[in-house]
Amino acid sequence: MVLSPGVSRNRIAKQSASTRLAGSLLLRSAFALLAAIVLAAAPAPAANQSVPSTDAQLSFLKSARVVSSRPIGKGVTGALRLTLSDGTLTHDAAFQAVNEASSAQDLRQGRKRAGEVMFVDSYRYNIAAWEIARLLALDHMMPATVERRHNGSMGALSWWVDDVLMDESERERTSANPPAGQHVALARQRQLMQIFAELVRDTDRNKGNVLYTQDWQLIMLDFTRAFRTQAQLRSPDNLLGIERTLLTRLRALTAQDLSKAVGDHLTKPELSALMQRRDLIVDHYDKLVKQRGEAAVLFE
Repeated sequence: MVLSPGVSRNRIAKQSASTRLAGSLLLRSAFALLAAIVLAAAPAPAANQSVPSTDAQLSFLKSARVVSSRPIGKGVTGALRLTLSDGTLTHDAAFQAVNEASSAQDLRQGRKRAGEVMFVDSYRYNIAAWEIARLLALDHMMPATVERRHNGSMGALSWWVDDVLMDESERERTSANPPAGQHVALARQRQLMQIFAELVRDTDRNKGNVLYTQDWQLIMLDFTRAFRTQAQLRSPDNLLGIERTLLTRLRALTAQDLSKAVGDHLTKPELSALMQRRDLIVDHYDKLVKQRGEAAVLFE
């Protein structure tokens, strides 16, 4: 699913050739990403006072009246763009009700292909991902999400990201990159996204599910195909650096905390596999620190 509004090509076109080239070279190389993490400090983004707080967004999503509904028109899960209003605030949200799973029985009866055995595509994973991101203080990298019923179907309702500049597909197509001085922040955000994708074993972190806002903040969308029960990491070699506080939070994460946060949105096997992947991620970074030193791996 892709939830990105229209892209401002005029803004992209105004970037100088030298900036595009320098940014492109930086982001093509994994070692360049690591070097960026080590060598510079990323400036903190300015607060947007016009955006409601996270708690206010969650309250709005749970209770505001649905004014209108229309298909988003991208992706394969039949996602809808809803307009909601509480009488004071009017804002859009994305609604996904997909909740499908295949099984060995489906395969025997010819209803699914062999590669789809035990395949799950579910809105409940969007809610689980949001709650886990809040536990790890990564919720600024995805839209607030709640469970809500719409037209008789239960689904995940997510705050619509308004100030979208482009998605990852458009960024690659145009070779666009942030202004000078923001490359480090982008490199760090991409590392955080990679870590989270490994933790929840997201199998659909495609280019349309990665957005950039006007101030180059990275936003992750759509986790309906995450939380597989394989305990292995998919691409550990891509894990180069980690925020110091995130490593601390991962280390302190308990099965009880996790279960309380996600409720019945994850099964026991899904929870168990996630905790095993957590252990592998922490072990991976502990080894990197021993090999390269804290300064080359951890960032603030």
